[in-house]
Amino acid sequence: MSDTIEKVKCLIIGSGPAGYTAAIYAARANMNPVLYQGTQPGGQLTTTNEVENFPGYADGVTGPEMMVQLQAQAQRFGTDVRDGWATKVDFSGSVHKVWINDTKEIHAETVIISTGASAKYLGLPSEQHYLNMGGGVSACAVCDGFFYRNQEVVIVGAGDSACEEAHYLSKLCKKVTMLVRSEKFRASKIMEERVRKTENITILMNHDTVEVIGDGQVVTAVKAKNKTTGEIIDIPATGFFVAIGHKPNTDIFADYLNLDETGYIINEPGTSKTNVKGVFVGGDAADHVYRQAVTAAGTGCMAALDAERYLASLD
Repeated sequence: MSDTIEKVKCLIIGSGPAGYTAAIYAARANMNPVLYQGTQPGGQLTTTNEVENFPGYADGVTGPEMMVQLQAQAQRFGTDVRDGWATKVDFSGSVHKVWINDTKEIHAETVIISTGASAKYLGLPSEQHYLNMGGGVSACAVCDGFFYRNQEVVIVGAGDSACEEAHYLSKLCKKVTMLVRSEKFRASKIMEERVRKTENITILMNHDTVEVIGDGQVVTAVKAKNKTTGEIIDIPATGFFVAIGHKPNTDIFADYLNLDETGYIINEPGTSKTNVKGVFVGGDAADHVYRQAVTAAGTGCMAALDAERYLASLD
């Protein structure tokens, strides 16, 4: 138990496009928002080298630069942006209790959750190297596929999302090699058929990714192993896409909020409302379909407006 309890009108947990957009709207509505940036300040976009599909940036912008600008805009209107992350919550009563870094206790009239989701990666050292370099590893074909126009790429995955992303890449890239780690797809039949019928998609079943190969700066090939024969091949590629799923960062809310089987927060359709009054959600913590910066920003706006109306209903 902390020595002192801080009371706030609007607490925003997590940064990124959803959190900062919620903060901008909440601050302009005189809700005096306090925003904790979380374990990855700025969210997933801080690992994205170029953002070319967010409206208003005619020449594109880097993910980190965009997050710096969004933070500055939120602070311009009075948002209290802080380091730290939520480690425990108690939404059982009329007061929403949140603990920061296991020590500081906050009682909030409204809470906006924008903790996002983390892409799952294979965990290969070479994969992580080129991911951190921004040199050819991505977990979002819609975000980054444009940079690989008329090039050869590799994608690993076996579900509907992997098939959707492979099909999307096939419209941009000269060749897409799809590595499926088992002997069958996990995707629906219609999605499997779609990729099988696409001429420039080559499907290698029962193949593991061994290594992402490059010159230290950018990817040049992917080494894969046939799990049946043991044969190892090098697949020329300038891009390596990982589509093995996302994990929403929602574990601390599981005792109080309705989550789906994967852990995404379930909100009332057409709103940002959760099953707990005064608690709202924006961005990828609830969105397992679109997962784009612009849609996250939109739902962050919705969360702030819903929170404002909730507070008004209490007066």
